[in-house]
Amino acid sequence: MAKLKQKEQLRSIDFSSQKEERERFDNCEFINCVFPGLNDISFSDCDFKNCDLSNLKTMNSRLQNVAFYDCKLLGLNFSGAIDFALELHFENCVLDYASFDRKKLNKSTFKNCRINNVNFTQADLSKCTFTNCDLFESLFDTTNLSTVDFTTSKNFLIDPELNNIKKAKFLRQDLENLLYRHDIIVE
Repeated sequence: MAKLKQKEQLRSIDFSSQKEERERFDNCEFINCVFPGLNDISFSDCDFKNCDLSNLKTMNSRLQNVAFYDCKLLGLNFSGAIDFALELHFENCVLDYASFDRKKLNKSTFKNCRINNVNFTQADLSKCTFTNCDLFESLFDTTNLSTVDFTTSKNFLIDPELNNIKKAKFLRQDLENLLYRHDIIVE
């Protein structure tokens, strides 16, 4: 049976030394914590602030309405997270080398984030928001990007022939980021 923690504020905890699994956190706030992995853990309506979740593995973990503020998430791997009710919010985070491969993230938000070399292969990002994000070298392959707004983000390369971009929003000056594969010059 999972151990339940509700409405707690957890500060400056290094969870790498704790081996407990199958915990459930509801309405908790984590501040300046370090997480090595999240196996069989459930988070609902939780906030992470100034946490280091680098190289995070989320095997069989549930994340529902979880927000990350000013967090370091290098190499984050959400591929093992349970899709049901998966809703994530990132603000002022570094997500370099993360993987959202095959994840259903519709309505998730990314604001003022560095999202370099991130794998979004076959992910459903429909209705997601990318506000002031740097998507340098991130991979979009067979990704659902319908209704996503990229107008304030930069450095993305998206092939419209491989991805669903129906009703997605782009600035005119970013057209070459959509046509890079065709080796044409847009002036």
